[in-house]
Amino acid sequence: MRLASIDIGSNAIRFQVVTTHEGKTGGTVFKKIDYMRFPLRLGTDVFNAGKILRPTEEKFVKLMRVFATLLDLYEVNDYIACATSAMREASNGKEIVERVYYKDGLRVDIIDGSIEAQMISLALGKYIPMGNVIHIDVGGGSTELNLYRHKTKVASRSFKMGSVRKLNKEERTNMFDIIRHWYEQSSAPYFNREEEVIAIGTGGNINKLFNLSKQKKSEDKITYLSELRKIRAWLEEFTFEERVKKLRLNEDRADVIIPAARIYTNVMDIAGAEKIIVPGVGLKDGVLHYLMKERGYKPNQ
Repeated sequence: MRLASIDIGSNAIRFQVVTTHEGKTGGTVFKKIDYMRFPLRLGTDVFNAGKILRPTEEKFVKLMRVFATLLDLYEVNDYIACATSAMREASNGKEIVERVYYKDGLRVDIIDGSIEAQMISLALGKYIPMGNVIHIDVGGGSTELNLYRHKTKVASRSFKMGSVRKLNKEERTNMFDIIRHWYEQSSAPYFNREEEVIAIGTGGNINKLFNLSKQKKSEDKITYLSELRKIRAWLEEFTFEERVKKLRLNEDRADVIIPAARIYTNVMDIAGAEKIIVPGVGLKDGVLHYLMKERGYKPNQ
């Protein structure tokens, strides 16, 4: 069976086609056939103008037409296309996804933060350890936080803070205070204070930060708060142009990686987490698991 996921984020849009297979110990294994990341930044329009402007809308519609064609060419059996923070907040978001549906037959669902967090959690699976765990997913327009105790989710919340959404210093401070209060209230009934808190990080920026890390355990996909702080300070020594030319970061990564690093390190500090697992999965992967679960598909169907 062939499935596809389309993740319409605030900083970029990801398209993935896979075949499904049964794993050796059960469960579903996805074999990737195609993957594309297109740097269309919807968040810049929405977080400044409150809507998706016409030039961006036209690019978006063209891109969705390409994806609709690829779904047909790959003979995909089923798919989910989901739009997150930017499309949620755009005053013309519903109008645009309706235009895409009536023009090209591609169905796009605008999902809320709780569904987004649920989808991402499905992709984490085997990466969640026992004990106290905080999952941090930093997107362009929002940050999703999930708390786990012995692999069971006990709390979840979406915050309007992301790598593309511009907040001034006072707004950032207030948002981190809100996160601190939520974490203290939500973790208290479940977390054992005598045990360490382990973070799990998802999102394109933490994947890049992990690759830049000199103090990492590749086999365990682990790096440390101290190392992330060093990388953040090192990145701040370069201008945007230098991060592109000298560090060879993509332009749409070079200007958001520092704000994202700030969120990861501050949230880890709030939780008292000294190490972070970076499994390299994200919403595009969670969508596939969600599709399997919600539609009742079997791996070899």
